[in-house]
Amino acid sequence: MTEIRVYNTLAREKQVFRPIDPQNVRMYVCGPTVYDYAHIGNARPVVVFDMLFRLLKHVYGQDHVTYARNITDIEDKIMERAIAEGVSIKAITSRYTKIYQEDMATLGAQDPTIQPKATEHLPEMIKMMRTLIEQGHAYEAEGHVMFNVPSMDNYGALSRHSRDELVAGARVEVAPYKRDPADFVLWKPSTDDQVGWNSPWGRGRPGWHLECSCMIEKHLGDTIDIHGGGQDLIFPHHENEIAQSECSHGKQFVNYWMHNGYLTVDGEKMSKSLGNFHTVHDLIAEHPGEALRLSLLTAHYRQPVDFSLDSTREQKRRLDRWYRITDGVEAASEVPASVIDALADDLNTPKAIAALDALAAPETAAELKAGAQFMGLLMQEASDWFQSFSDEQSAWIDANTAKYNAARAAKDFATADALRDEATALGLVIEVGPDGVKWRQAD
Repeated sequence: MTEIRVYNTLAREKQVFRPIDPQNVRMYVCGPTVYDYAHIGNARPVVVFDMLFRLLKHVYGQDHVTYARNITDIEDKIMERAIAEGVSIKAITSRYTKIYQEDMATLGAQDPTIQPKATEHLPEMIKMMRTLIEQGHAYEAEGHVMFNVPSMDNYGALSRHSRDELVAGARVEVAPYKRDPADFVLWKPSTDDQVGWNSPWGRGRPGWHLECSCMIEKHLGDTIDIHGGGQDLIFPHHENEIAQSECSHGKQFVNYWMHNGYLTVDGEKMSKSLGNFHTVHDLIAEHPGEALRLSLLTAHYRQPVDFSLDSTREQKRRLDRWYRITDGVEAASEVPASVIDALADDLNTPKAIAALDALAAPETAAELKAGAQFMGLLMQEASDWFQSFSDEQSAWIDANTAKYNAARAAKDFATADALRDEATALGLVIEVGPDGVKWRQAD
């Protein structure tokens, strides 16, 4: 059996992965808060942990891996969006959950085994809060339920922050009902115009951290193999998940913590004010999902990745080359060892891509196709790939095909050449044959 090694954030070292139960390897990854379109930074953990999901299934068997990625459908930003649009919260969460799932599928991400929603786990949340209060790890105060941070001796082990850093980094509200500045909210009261549920502590709603702990407990158990997410979630979210779950269950919560690095755009932090903010929904209208996926895999998952449209176009050209080589070729029955070995070494996707490039020759086209498809690439027929156009290209083709044909028929070569130049600028090639004009993507 292939030995997988992963970097464990908790241990700060690369370790051999040994599952609790090889017949049911369990992984949880924090999913989206569904109130808006996902941006390209949100897509990075989806692609990274989809790659790990594929590897785990390859090693342990298709039916022996349970991957849960949640939907956060209780959150103040969702309430604000619903009020702004004058619609129900359910209308907001249903809309953006559907868009998120469709957009991630376009990036080649397979569906997780389970996609639990926070709103479906209120009984589990109330049960966990009761347990924590009974054990002295939580307390009720003015309609809130607060986690008692000093009650946990090793709080902060994941992030390794000092106490002052923990308090400052949590950006927690300084409130008179808190016993300690570091204490965090498990339950908070809702006003009459806010969404809320009845509880032993009054009508209210759960804290974000509590939701994940309870969804993991219900679907994966008290202790799981892998918990993943972005580096930004280490503190306070994942630190607080550990506190809730370990104090509730009295045992280790997660054996391997894995976190992907940050994403920048053209060397800068992505922000709307800088004009470099890209949603996945917008990007896939102009770029193939496989090219975006490959762009996100070019850097090792623990390192920062600098996303750019130029990089996406470069990966599109790489895929063009691979598609031409594998056109009409059936994939090999086995995934190349060079690809598996690279991924088994802490998901070294740059090394795996280099292995695919080394196979990009006619004599190894079958192996290239098998390796690429394992990574969620080369999933189309070559003819479909080269006929796939962006929204802008499709609009231009629709508007100008008849003009080009008319110019050629009238021997108006100046107009025909001008239209050809426009097509070239959009990355299109005009091919004229017995059946008339055809369009394809430029090499």
